[in-house]
Amino acid sequence: MAHRLTSRDIIALGFMTFALFVGAGNIIFPPMVGLQAGEQVWTAALGFLVTGVGLPVLTVIALAKVGGGIESLSTPVGKTAGLLLAVVAYLSVGPLFATPRTATVSYKVGIAPLLGGESDISLLIYSAVYFVLVIGISLYPGKLLDSVGHILAPVKMLALAILGVAAVLWPAGEPLPSTDAYRDMAFSNGFINGYLTMDTLGAMVFGIVIVNAARSRGIENSSLLTRYTMWAGLIAGVLLTLVYLSLFKLGENSASIIPNPQDGADILHAYVQYTFGDYGSFFLAVLIFVACMVTAVGLTCACAEFFSRYVPISYRTLVLILGVFSMVVSNLGLSKLIAFSVPVLVAIYPPCIVLILLSFTLKWWRNPSVVIAPTMLTSFVVGLIGAAKASDNLKDYIPEWMTSIPLYQQDLAWLLPSIVVLIVAAVCDRVVTPATEHHQA
Repeated sequence: MAHRLTSRDIIALGFMTFALFVGAGNIIFPPMVGLQAGEQVWTAALGFLVTGVGLPVLTVIALAKVGGGIESLSTPVGKTAGLLLAVVAYLSVGPLFATPRTATVSYKVGIAPLLGGESDISLLIYSAVYFVLVIGISLYPGKLLDSVGHILAPVKMLALAILGVAAVLWPAGEPLPSTDAYRDMAFSNGFINGYLTMDTLGAMVFGIVIVNAARSRGIENSSLLTRYTMWAGLIAGVLLTLVYLSLFKLGENSASIIPNPQDGADILHAYVQYTFGDYGSFFLAVLIFVACMVTAVGLTCACAEFFSRYVPISYRTLVLILGVFSMVVSNLGLSKLIAFSVPVLVAIYPPCIVLILLSFTLKWWRNPSVVIAPTMLTSFVVGLIGAAKASDNLKDYIPEWMTSIPLYQQDLAWLLPSIVVLIVAAVCDRVVTPATEHHQA
């Protein structure tokens, strides 16, 4: 008789999945969308939830179906391309963007207000102390991470619940009219902002952890494994949605108390200061510090473990390298870090979206590689136009004819060309590929 998870185990798996996803980006981007979208906030929220919740949940389910990590998911595009995709995903959610962002967010929300403002020196000192702690904890990941994770998951949820209830019951101010970008393209702007949470890339990195957590309870049956992982993803998705909706509301109703914030961290601090006073701000600072620290440790451990399999450097040395590199990047500051990450994410998300969605169609094709590889390549190449558009340095060099591609203004120029290539590749798969190849693929 196959092992089965209890209801309590399934809920615990869902809470663990939620805790893995909740990091700096989940907290700072929704308030900014809410403030800028104004009366279009719920249209923008819908776009955000597609990429900020829907895609990560689908990624977790896709990984459960293939029973592995990114490398297993990307089998149809070949080992080299699959490994390249894995490297990009791990670097993005690791030392290039997500890990440094945990330090800059916790500094901006917690430390800077206590010091009376931001400065390069205080950020440098803080980031050095922060990453010394991250490195120290990451060197001994097993028992310590496990116990900290069990304690912090409910603490994170309680803190976010308090913040969410407060945002709904005690709005700090009045909404402002939508900015031009959200007035004209609320859904697509929300859609692109959902990229910035990096949760889809995070799901690619953490997905195998969730699958293995179910396996650790003796679940080996693939259909049961998929079902339980799907439930965990759905529980996490519902909790993420509730968090996001409350943070959209917080941002929308904070517009009059902070009309021109640099980023979501400014909005969050202004709201908490206005609603709870100094003690509330200190409480929030401590909670965000701990939440960001745990996320940074998890990402550093995951990246070090991944790269130690492919480079002749030990896990411990990689932890040190990744921690120091993340510290250096974090000193760019939050706004510069976000500006630097947007073009990269706009470029790499389309092929990830294609891979995730098409992973559910593998049984339809005689040779999945014939269909998935060219569609992913098209989404990436055309997605580079969106990346150039999102870059202040490159947007003026985009040729005029490219701007006439359908959905260019919405940063979704890759969508229609990818669908066309998908249809052509699907026809080729049926017409050109021998039926016997289906069994070999």
